[in-house]
Amino acid sequence: MNGTTSTATGSKSEQAYTQLKERILGGEMSPGYRLVLSSIAAEMGFSVVPVREAIRRLEAEGLVHFERNVGATVAGIDPDLYLHTMQALSIIEGAATALAAPEISAEELARARDLNDQMRELLAAFDPVRFTALNTEFHALLYARCPNPHILDLVHRGWNRLGRMRSSVFRYVPDRAHASVAEHAALLDFIEAHAAPRVIEVAARTHRTNTLNAFLAQANQPPSPI
Repeated sequence: MNGTTSTATGSKSEQAYTQLKERILGGEMSPGYRLVLSSIAAEMGFSVVPVREAIRRLEAEGLVHFERNVGATVAGIDPDLYLHTMQALSIIEGAATALAAPEISAEELARARDLNDQMRELLAAFDPVRFTALNTEFHALLYARCPNPHILDLVHRGWNRLGRMRSSVFRYVPDRAHASVAEHAALLDFIEAHAAPRVIEVAARTHRTNTLNAFLAQANQPPSPI
């Protein structure tokens, strides 16, 4: 009997965890949103126990923050963690993009331009979550053919860390999206023109650092020197 109860509770806990994580990463529950156990449980049709377990998991992942006299709230981006992750990514992704550039096919380059065009179309009625999804796919195309598996592994780890922090930094710095699209176009022009690897690496690194500095300015932090 106890085993059956545990399994059922675990199943509901997993469902609650999945639903809450999707709503947080999708932007429906924004930073500072109060996670009231009783309300969420009633909405999902669960008891508070699996919801509490789900929230604890999300806290361990850094998506939820507990504050005295407030309770559980959706966490914002940790500026220090974001700074360190983006600084590392600016270096390793820049190198990966430069190494991958000679291997990118015409079809992949055309796909990257199409993705950037879709991002440009979103600027009028800005959707930060959709913009970020396209942005992630865009950059993945540019570094995917990096022939060095160790560098590629580090790039994947950096992007995964960003994904765990928040679905969209552009929610915080929406104005950065316009410059980002322009920088994408310039980077694609360098790749298509078979520019020197150092030129491509610097362009990719500068693009990443510009996004970081836009976020740091919003958070009233000093800019990154990279």
